[in-house]
Amino acid sequence: MLFSGRFFAIFFVFSVVSALDTVVDLGYAKYRGQSPSNSTVEWLGIQFAAPPVGDLRFAAPQDPVKKDGIQSANQHGPICIPTELYPIPSGRSEDCLYLDVYAPAQTGNSSKLPVFVWIQGGGFNSLAGPNYNGTGLIKAADNGIVVVTINYRVGPYGFLAGEEIKKGGSINNGLKDQIKALEWVQKHISKFGGDPQHVVLGGASAGAASINLLLGAYGGRNDGLFHGAAIDASSFASMRNVEQSQFTYNNLVTRTGCASKNDTLACLRNLDIADLQRENINTPLPNAQNAPLYMYGPTVDNDLIPDLTYRLFHQGHFIKVPVIFGDVTNEGTTFVPKNTSDVGDADTFIQSQFPQVKLEHLAKINELYLQPNQTQDFPNSGPYWRPASNAYGDIRYTCPGMDMSTVFAKAGAPSWSYKYDVQDPDTVKSGVGVPHTVDINAVFGPDYISGDAPASYRTSNAPIVPVVQGYWTSFIRSLDPNKHRHSRSPEWKGWDSGKGHQRLYIRTGQTKMETVSTSQREKCDYLVSIGEALWQ
Repeated sequence: MLFSGRFFAIFFVFSVVSALDTVVDLGYAKYRGQSPSNSTVEWLGIQFAAPPVGDLRFAAPQDPVKKDGIQSANQHGPICIPTELYPIPSGRSEDCLYLDVYAPAQTGNSSKLPVFVWIQGGGFNSLAGPNYNGTGLIKAADNGIVVVTINYRVGPYGFLAGEEIKKGGSINNGLKDQIKALEWVQKHISKFGGDPQHVVLGGASAGAASINLLLGAYGGRNDGLFHGAAIDASSFASMRNVEQSQFTYNNLVTRTGCASKNDTLACLRNLDIADLQRENINTPLPNAQNAPLYMYGPTVDNDLIPDLTYRLFHQGHFIKVPVIFGDVTNEGTTFVPKNTSDVGDADTFIQSQFPQVKLEHLAKINELYLQPNQTQDFPNSGPYWRPASNAYGDIRYTCPGMDMSTVFAKAGAPSWSYKYDVQDPDTVKSGVGVPHTVDINAVFGPDYISGDAPASYRTSNAPIVPVVQGYWTSFIRSLDPNKHRHSRSPEWKGWDSGKGHQRLYIRTGQTKMETVSTSQREKCDYLVSIGEALWQ
């Protein structure tokens, strides 16, 4: 018995040491992670593709370069350079194709845990939520998942388009970076204890748009890169094809002094990054009066993106996997100028974002959203700020998300929908209400995001965090938000479960199922009907 006990002790110590071994060999490099607590191990700043610099600027992502020795994975990689930020601050670089991995400390490298890959937003012109920490989600999942967060190129670095780019470079490189990262997950995540056959995508705003585009990539070709998706604020921007995008290339060539060169693409590639970034600015889109919120974005290239998002999904060209779609109550308030004082201001803003909009479209939108009895007064704002925000939020986010819920349900894929209405006293008082992507604070936990969470998420709204995390981690673990949900939360019924458009209404102390109002459905029916005309 003494020998048996000593053997057990030795085996136990060896097992723990093995579980905490943080050096992972990826073939092209070895990375040593760190364990900031006894519960998780993190590997920060893993390079998943070659630096997209020099001749690889405006090119599809390539395999990562080989590195000798053991690399310290103890700090985040640089963030990709956004549009309209000059001079380039520290911590941002063209060499930015890095990812982070978070895993439970005691599970061992040979475990097969579900994997959650987070794609951050930022309108495809910035990375708005870099370096989220997966520790909170792992704890909420009872140490039962692995979390991966990724960078991808944005602005012209990721989404410049034109004939020259098509011939000498690559279109939609930001999305191709995401695919490269997902291919990396398939090849390597098992070395971190993750299961490549159980990968769930998550993303908000442009991250949500990315997931929709990945679901419809190559006309819905399933390459087995993921198996479910939780999509927050589906962002359906106005898209362009390569020909329509030529002006962005021509304008950048003109501003950088490359117009006189025989090979304008080579000239752009040879520019010092500071000189190129100086000219990385927003300009009005054709048929618009003002510059849009976001200048660059995914392009219909008849390949990776074969058609408009609405058209692809309505024709059934998408991967059928379990999905969650949802939005916050006030999707538009952080985008529309607060001084919007009349219908003309509101319509000009909408036209600048959707330059294909027709006068009859604006007339109907004005009828639905911009009547005098719908105006509201909030501090330091124009009376049409909130009505215009309601219109823009529905056009770009809420109605596309509801439509996607319907599309998946009709296709027989498990589909859940939610409305997030957690009230923070400060944002409600200001008129911002429940703003775009504020629900990420509940998904990751207020201590694990970049930036500051509303103060109430640590006080009066703290109870909503375990409820939301219960649903999300249950979905990550089982592709069902109910199986492991928080013990005091209601069953989340599917979008089409025999009672029509049902969704989960999320509010502290009041979470429940609700049916979407007739008024909201009628507005969305119209906005979805003109989606293709708006090039969404």
